[in-house]
Amino acid sequence: MYKETTSSKIVKWSLIGISIAFVVLMLLLPLITVIAEAFKQGFDIYAKAVSDNYTIKAIWLTLEATLLAVIINTVFGLSAAWSLTKFHFKGKKILTTLIDLPVTVSPIIAGLIFLLTFGRQSPIYPLLQSWDIKIVFAVPGIVLATIFVTFPFISRELIPVLEARGNDEEEAAALMGAKGWTIFRKITFPHIKWAFLYGVVLCAARAMGEFGAVSVISGHLRGKTNTLPLHVEILFNEFQYVPAFAVSSILVMLAIAILIARSAIEYRGRKKI
Repeated sequence: MYKETTSSKIVKWSLIGISIAFVVLMLLLPLITVIAEAFKQGFDIYAKAVSDNYTIKAIWLTLEATLLAVIINTVFGLSAAWSLTKFHFKGKKILTTLIDLPVTVSPIIAGLIFLLTFGRQSPIYPLLQSWDIKIVFAVPGIVLATIFVTFPFISRELIPVLEARGNDEEEAAALMGAKGWTIFRKITFPHIKWAFLYGVVLCAARAMGEFGAVSVISGHLRGKTNTLPLHVEILFNEFQYVPAFAVSSILVMLAIAILIARSAIEYRGRKKI
């Protein structure tokens, strides 16, 4: 049995102390500050700030963009993970690299990309205008930007799991006459469902907190294209500090709920292994 020496104990507790200090300083203290400032002037002021018409619209827009981003990235993530792990084709490495592109590109640059692609200076703008499709400074642009920044989260959780499992079970089922959808539903998905749910949670968390890309393409139209992070920025720039922290507390509570969901999924996933 391993016996700790005095020096190893010192290293152990030093590392634990550094970790705890970092967590308190960088995570717990800011969260406590947000909650304290949100209720600084009493619950009535807090309730008024979070029930404000602009705040409600920002909440709904944030949830709408998050839901659409999760749905679309779920379809893409499953398709990409399946194709990259089950088939061999030319350009496979290029596709794998492109999937990681949103992680390396700054969200601000992503917003500018969509602004240039769908804005007035774009060659396809007259076509969009003739069809009465508005993307820049409108909800569709916010959804597109959110989808872009959350693009890899689900596929990147699924690919390693599918690669580790191999194709033996699926090939055996196919030889026995099972169809593609049946193979996926009864053999593949039960093995990847926890990784899939974990990817969905990460995608939702990233989508709700997105600021940079959405800020560029939204136009900051109050009550129309402002998500919760943008609404917090506007309130803060207007020196409405208590309402800003009150609205921020909504994002904090959503983040905590997502953290709990992620921990539960990780725990259930480990139990199934």
